[in-house]
Amino acid sequence: MSALLYDKRGAVVRLTINRPEARNPLGEEGDGALFADAAQRINEDREVRCAILTGAGPAFSAGGNLKAMRARSGSFAGAPVHIRERYRNGIHRLVKAIWGIEVPVIAAVNGPAIGLGNDVACLADLRIAADNAVFGATFLKVGLVPGDGGAWILPRTIGMARAAELFYTGDTIDAATALQWGLVSRVVPAAQLMQEAEALAARICRQPPDVLRMTKRLMREGQGTSFDTIMEMSAAFQALAHVTDDHAEAVAAFFDKRTPNFKGS
Repeated sequence: MSALLYDKRGAVVRLTINRPEARNPLGEEGDGALFADAAQRINEDREVRCAILTGAGPAFSAGGNLKAMRARSGSFAGAPVHIRERYRNGIHRLVKAIWGIEVPVIAAVNGPAIGLGNDVACLADLRIAADNAVFGATFLKVGLVPGDGGAWILPRTIGMARAAELFYTGDTIDAATALQWGLVSRVVPAAQLMQEAEALAARICRQPPDVLRMTKRLMREGQGTSFDTIMEMSAAFQALAHVTDDHAEAVAAFFDKRTPNFKGS
């Protein structure tokens, strides 16, 4: 069975990290291609309006495979130059694939999200945590740097000071603290996690699909570009939005006092 399950239900795709027997480690050989293929499928399918990312079993993802690291096997075998290339083509490809998903992504964090697992959760647009979830950026505790791009990802999620605290101490935080720090937007009982994630996805899916993707693109670009650039992109995207059938439908529905029917055109 695949290490990443792809389950499309209507306009929503559920991606499930599927190594529950080992708490869903990431960064195994082939993971980069798995996530890249899944992201491409989502981006090319105009019916998809939202994705949910979660983990099988009791963990979201415990991060990298420490057993393989200890054995210097798999992705961690050989000379440094070879390990670097495997990071580029494996873990980095995985991270870039999730970052590049064009529709909103909800991380339904069902348990521990540690190291790479924590950073993967932070790549999502929204995070909902089960009340038993645990978060940590514990790279230094195992003698490593955040080699997955976490030094860029985590500060943009919770701010520089909070990110520094997690990185430099190696501490983990519970779901309640993650909510207080803004790492997640809500905490729910574990038994209700997927129900809450699906309900949120359903509300997102009610929006016009093309401008939904464009809005996400503006938000993504806004994290790393200038104000003037975003203003130019906003004008260009808005010009496109004004001539869509969905915009006309939204305006008509407003005056008709009815629910709009968006088709992505």
